Amino acid sequence: METLAQFVQKKRDKLGLSPLGLARRCNLDVNIIEEIEAGKELFLSVTVRQNLAKGLKCNPEDIKFFEKDFDMDVVSLEIIESLKELILNGAGGLVCPKCDAALVTRIARMYDLEDNLILHPKAHCSKCSFQIS
Repeated sequence: METLAQFVQKKRDKLGLSPLGLARRCNLDVNIIEEIEAGKELFLSVTVRQNLAKGLKCNPEDIKFFEKDFDMDVVSLEIIESLKELILNGAGGLVCPKCDAALVTRIARMYDLEDNLILHPKAHCSKCSFQIS
């Protein structure tokens, strides 16, 4: 099944637009388009979906079809904290606790008010709606 990222890329390519060109047409920041096409954005706000649909010349429902829905399965805090620790320690090959698909992980580098570096683990499932943000 086609992903949201693939759908947006395909529609953008058919229109002959670059990510920047699509962003301008949609009145969205190019980073949003790039994150969608990289598979990092799986759920869009109504405004982003409507602007994107206008730029891609399709219906918002066409885009919503490819978005991943939230479900009510809750993963325990202990599992999430364990995954965060593994991400910070550089573990690879992590799998989603909900569906066992591969987790896409990264470490965000942030700074507090005193300019101290804070490492914040992030992850999202390549298949379902699970994410750590």
